[in-house]
Amino acid sequence: MNPLLSAEGLTKTYGARIGCRDVSFDLYPGEVLAIVGESGSGKTTLLRCLSGHVAANAGRVIYTKRDGKRAALDEMSEAERRLLMRTDWGFVHQDAREGLRMGVSAGANVGERMMAVGVRHYGKIRAAATDWLSRVEIPEDRIDDSPWSYSGGMRQRLQIARNLVTSPRLVFMDEPTGGLDVSVQARLLDLIRGLVKGLGLAAVVVTHDLAVARLLSSRMMVMQQGRVIEEGLTDQILADPQAAYSQLLVSSVLQV
Repeated sequence: MNPLLSAEGLTKTYGARIGCRDVSFDLYPGEVLAIVGESGSGKTTLLRCLSGHVAANAGRVIYTKRDGKRAALDEMSEAERRLLMRTDWGFVHQDAREGLRMGVSAGANVGERMMAVGVRHYGKIRAAATDWLSRVEIPEDRIDDSPWSYSGGMRQRLQIARNLVTSPRLVFMDEPTGGLDVSVQARLLDLIRGLVKGLGLAAVVVTHDLAVARLLSSRMMVMQQGRVIEEGLTDQILADPQAAYSQLLVSSVLQV
């Protein structure tokens, strides 16, 4: 089986500052990979390179399309990349306001992504939006409300619905529970875990929270100063971290 996504030697610098350096890995269909590390470790830079939001200075990202053909992201046309990001890929931002159209209704946020892939029948769009709001635990009678009237947790769930309505194969998540109250985080994590498993999604999840990594991922990469210093099964790393930095991360959680 071909990997769904491959990173080959990804490097991104900002002047003298290293965002990420020489990162390589394969992600397979249905696999969830957590990228963990402290603030400034390079995990968000890596995620943005993987998802095409920023261009790497070196290396490449290769994706296996639905027809089985593999294509490098930097060799695709702008139109091909845009279509990929509207169909096969989703991106869940830490701040839901970055991933939503705040000036239109909740239903329009979900429907807009459907329209971007050619759906034009209003009834079908409305029905799909209603269905997805229900699936992310948003009351159907809130479909015409603005995201401004939603709580932080509801906005994040709406952003998830907007991303998943086109049945993507891969979702990138940048600190998906960051900034939310603990009780809201737990509910959202249960929802994400259920959706990822139920839909057979592959995902790359950036988080500084090892509890999030444990709950969502099967495999983990630990980053420090732009480099991957340890990689393996999530449970193995959390139970027996090998790198000194990984040991420090795990022990700091256990001491809380």
